[in-house]
Amino acid sequence: MTSDVKPATIHAVSIVAFATIAGCGVETATTAATSAAIKKQEVDQGKKTLEQAQQKVDQAARQVEQRAEQAGAAADQ
Repeated sequence: MTSDVKPATIHAVSIVAFATIAGCGVETATTAATSAAIKKQEVDQGKKTLEQAQQKVDQAARQVEQRAEQAGAAADQ
């Protein structure tokens, strides 16, 4: 049985197959990088929201403390 396929053709097909498989890996890596960047943005936004909430809680606590002091001073008079 004699093969009519030339080594150059086999080589070319191998290169195309390899490039196709490698391209899938690049797409997967790009998708993973994009997903990681989105997650980082979500984490950063969550930290910012947490900081803002903590500031509001601190501000409310100061207001309660001030009102308590004012009420104590009014009761002393």
